[in-house]
Amino acid sequence: MPNANKRIVFLIDMQSFYASVEKVADPALRNQPIVVAGDPERRSGVILAACPIAKSFGVVTAEALWQAQQKCRHLVVVRPRMEMYIRISLQITKIFEAYTDKVEPYSIDEQFLDVTGSVHLFGDPIKMAAHIRQRVLLETGINCRVGISENKVLAKMACDNFAKKQESGIFWLKREELTDTLWKLPIEKLFGVGSRMKRHFHRMGIYQIKQLADLRPTVLTRHWGVNGEVLWRTAHGIDDSPVSMNVYETQKGIGHHMTLPRDYHTAAEIKVVLLELCEEVCRRARSKERMGAVLSVGCRGADLAAGTGFGRQMKLTEYTNDVMTLYEAACRLFDRHWQETPVRSIGVNLGELVPDNVVQLNLFTDNQKRRSLAHAMDDIRERYGPDAILRATSLLHAGQAKERARKIGGHYK
Repeated sequence: MPNANKRIVFLIDMQSFYASVEKVADPALRNQPIVVAGDPERRSGVILAACPIAKSFGVVTAEALWQAQQKCRHLVVVRPRMEMYIRISLQITKIFEAYTDKVEPYSIDEQFLDVTGSVHLFGDPIKMAAHIRQRVLLETGINCRVGISENKVLAKMACDNFAKKQESGIFWLKREELTDTLWKLPIEKLFGVGSRMKRHFHRMGIYQIKQLADLRPTVLTRHWGVNGEVLWRTAHGIDDSPVSMNVYETQKGIGHHMTLPRDYHTAAEIKVVLLELCEEVCRRARSKERMGAVLSVGCRGADLAAGTGFGRQMKLTEYTNDVMTLYEAACRLFDRHWQETPVRSIGVNLGELVPDNVVQLNLFTDNQKRRSLAHAMDDIRERYGPDAILRATSLLHAGQAKERARKIGGHYK
């Protein structure tokens, strides 16, 4: 039984979510090696999800579709249907809410549950997790895995590193047992350690999580500042963050990123997309009644091995959610840092958000008129669709707004 003074937190992950939903929707696919992937004719032809059968051939998420097809010649490719995935995800959230009012979506296929106040109704965390798994399977046909611990970061690592390998699909990672469980794993299994951080640790002679846990926090903060201490705390299973439905209401920035269907070579065509990104960022900022004063622009080059591209930010002269104000600043950043190399993807982010109920007066620009026009355009798009009103530049060959209006989250509905 759990210690009465400790929280009980679940991280529940849906197995191969997109692929599982497709198999439930079409029983003929049940025993087939299927992947959900973007359009193979465009750069977006990458694996979004692979079922366990496809994974047995070595197919992995995020690899190019053509690579997956070389590994498995009889691979069944299904185009993503985001509307359906979102609907099923919300259905699963409703199931979780029958067990606790503390449910926090982490992604479309992962959710945190704080069951401290209700676990006693099921005897213990393992029995409760098994009950939830069975209900999700019966009502949706989706298999899920459950990581259990006393906080979110340990529950996440319990699920990713242990529950997914258990026949039961459940693992309880206890903080007092980290020496015999988590600390034995390679350093890249620690939450927050990606491929680049893994290389840094290897250069320091750190290959196992225990080696990092044994360091003094100051050693890590000298290298990575606050993030170094966060990694040390993660290795020791320290995390005080609550499970909360309101976690995203205090977001620090609003951004939008786009992978282009082809390499863009000229500033003129790149700026068409830059304007569309500013349009979307400002629309979302207005919908949340926010404006910002820090602009970030990032480009990734076509040659990943060469590491081309840049990421830069600047402080704006005023808080804004006006498209042209943001776009003009974005162009200045782009012109200053672009090295005239082909661009594969580009993103814009607006940070340092504040409420937009105060408008700064400007002797040279009618901000109120611009604001009214922007809200009128938002209303038209809300009523008639995102492509009901477009800027003329979006009709050029470089424009992506019309194509993306047909999608949810970058994928077809």
